[in-house]
Amino acid sequence: MRRKDREITDAAEIRAILESARVMHLGLNAGDAPYVVPLHYGFRFDGGALTLYFHCAKEGRKLELLRRDPRVFVEIDADECLLPAAAACGWGAAYACVMCRARAAIVEDAAEKAEALALLMKTQTGREFAFDEKTAAAVTVVRLDAEELSAKARRRPE
Repeated sequence: MRRKDREITDAAEIRAILESARVMHLGLNAGDAPYVVPLHYGFRFDGGALTLYFHCAKEGRKLELLRRDPRVFVEIDADECLLPAAAACGWGAAYACVMCRARAAIVEDAAEKAEALALLMKTQTGREFAFDEKTAAAVTVVRLDAEELSAKARRRPE
């Protein structure tokens, strides 16, 4: 990371970013050009290991690309705002972000699918939900196991 002064290594701060954001941007290998899609997500962050989950339809471009190449990149950002200045080139932005290189896997286990959907709803709504196997079977759930993780922030001035 070039700007070490903005690097975040504290697990609690990383968790706070993951809890406050709602959308992740998933980068996939589409062969001739990258393909990036915004998705709602759920997560588990234990002992510095990040697992992200999302759900989608049972077919489509995301799944085709993931089946061809499960290597993905994720960007999650929060707390964005412009920092104005007198001169145009002086403007900036405050933000916090988590980025990771990950490996995708389609979740087949019914219990893990139900847990993943509960995590997704907890992240998105702050509320606890329970899912049964029938409900979980209606969607595809994808797990992203982070292999490399970084986080950084530029805080708003006090």
